[in-house]
Amino acid sequence: MFSGIVEEAGRIVDIVHEAGTENVHLTIACSFVNELKIDQSIAHNGVCLTVVELTDETYTVTAISETLKRSNLGDLRPGDLVNLERSMLMNGRLDGHIVQGHVDTTGLCSAVEEADGSTYYTITYSVPKDMALQGYMTVEKGSVCVNGVSLTVCDSTPNSFRVAIIPYTKEHTNFCTLAEGHRVNLEFDIIGKYLARLRSLE
Repeated sequence: MFSGIVEEAGRIVDIVHEAGTENVHLTIACSFVNELKIDQSIAHNGVCLTVVELTDETYTVTAISETLKRSNLGDLRPGDLVNLERSMLMNGRLDGHIVQGHVDTTGLCSAVEEADGSTYYTITYSVPKDMALQGYMTVEKGSVCVNGVSLTVCDSTPNSFRVAIIPYTKEHTNFCTLAEGHRVNLEFDIIGKYLARLRSLE
């Protein structure tokens, strides 16, 4: 479980496609490598992956076919920044919102606007109506996880929303490189999904 508070933007140093499979091994450099261990869960652009290999300066995780289909991890190239968050400590404050690390779908950044010290990003997405009725959607002032970052929704519509990013978040995540036309990972609020599911059983 995660909170959507990104620790840092790590850098992809190597990508290896496993022969005979659709698995992709991502090797990443970050400042807390020496604190990691094999089998640890880390969110990468909001996708929970398991550490499978460690060196003094890098660690490696594996993304399988299902993960690549549902996320933007397949778009990554060596040198790209990826948002990283280790699993949440239960003895701390929940600064973001409850994030599972299970990406629901991808969206498209359709606009970037500077606004008096903050930056607005418009995200468009498409989900079938039956999925929307199950909570795969946004609501005004609700929470959404974009590339692993816990954010507040504004200007919510059935297939788009906007988020406002403060300068600190922009500088310390891969929002600093996010531009119009880029794909982003989306995880909708788990509480909304449960409420929608319960209502469907009435």
